[in-house]
Amino acid sequence: MIRKTIDPRNNWQAEVEKLGFGFHTTNVPYWDESAYYEFSMDEVLKIETATAELWDLCLGTVQHVIDNRLYNKFGIADWLVPYIEKTWAEDHPAIYGRFDFCVKNGEIKLLEFNADTPTSLYEAGIVQWFWLQDFDKSKDQFNSIHEKLIAYWKHLKTYLYPAPVHFTCLKETLEDLTNTEYIRDCAIQAGLETKLIFIDDIGWDDHSRMFVDMEDEPMKNIFKLYPWEWIVADDFGKSILLDVNRPFWIEPAWKMLLSNKAILSILWELYPEHPNLLPAFFEPGKLTNFVKKPILSREGANINIVQAGETLQSSEGEYGKEGFIFQELFSLPNFDGNHPVVGSWVIGQEPAGMGIRESKTLITDNQSRFIPHLITT
Repeated sequence: MIRKTIDPRNNWQAEVEKLGFGFHTTNVPYWDESAYYEFSMDEVLKIETATAELWDLCLGTVQHVIDNRLYNKFGIADWLVPYIEKTWAEDHPAIYGRFDFCVKNGEIKLLEFNADTPTSLYEAGIVQWFWLQDFDKSKDQFNSIHEKLIAYWKHLKTYLYPAPVHFTCLKETLEDLTNTEYIRDCAIQAGLETKLIFIDDIGWDDHSRMFVDMEDEPMKNIFKLYPWEWIVADDFGKSILLDVNRPFWIEPAWKMLLSNKAILSILWELYPEHPNLLPAFFEPGKLTNFVKKPILSREGANINIVQAGETLQSSEGEYGKEGFIFQELFSLPNFDGNHPVVGSWVIGQEPAGMGIRESKTLITDNQSRFIPHLITT
């Protein structure tokens, strides 16, 4: 894994905007093509293998959590448990997830799993691919994201209700909307009928006991880029149990177990010494060098990195009331002050590609930048 600095394309902003990438720059640059990361094929194959193995371990761990009713470790309310178990037992459709890896000195370590509402899919699947065509089309990427999304929607078509798939996210969130519309476009290419509705506009028909869209049509297949923990915190969420249509929510509720960082401690308990896992515990005091993480948090909030009793870095935020885990410190590599996290995608149960986000600090937060990659032989 090598970081190389280059000159960005002339008028690159216009090039990425042609692709519908409108959030390439906010108050700080997000898309950054002044550098790229170069991987050998051997490194990519190791990342792909780790992704496949960890996905299998995660599925086994979900079954373990359900069998042993460990929901209290995840801060999950009792009323939600039967629904989570139902979506697991009935194998409700799941599309995707993103493992965040630290890749360093020939090792690949899982930092966390974004299993419910992962973003940066569009940048990984489309934007960096078109960058590569302009930069050096003779090279390749670890990137079959687009093809696998379309193929998996085709696969799911026979499992979903014979009704439109409603795609939803928050209003006025360009990043979420772009990712949602990208996944929706892949569903359209797979032959599905779709509708876009913002989460704020989903209605509940109390008489018919069902969720309805802006045209008062029932919603039976619902893709959401909106976290389960936010859904169930509202009265809106409890209506899910009352809906007579029993809609498919994608990602399904059982993904709440994998998107919660409590899963990292359960994984280590079940598979200690696995080469891609880091020791992780619910209790403090078992590690000298560690990262303290809320079991529910976003964009690097409320993180503390501790080494030999000294806090190296920390971040503020509003998370932590549900609890924390303590994960052994495995610091991100340092490329002249740039610290990359490798996001490896699972789509349709298979490894599908990767995207790299890079920060100036050891905590990957909302100031991180997306850096493209390529493979050399």
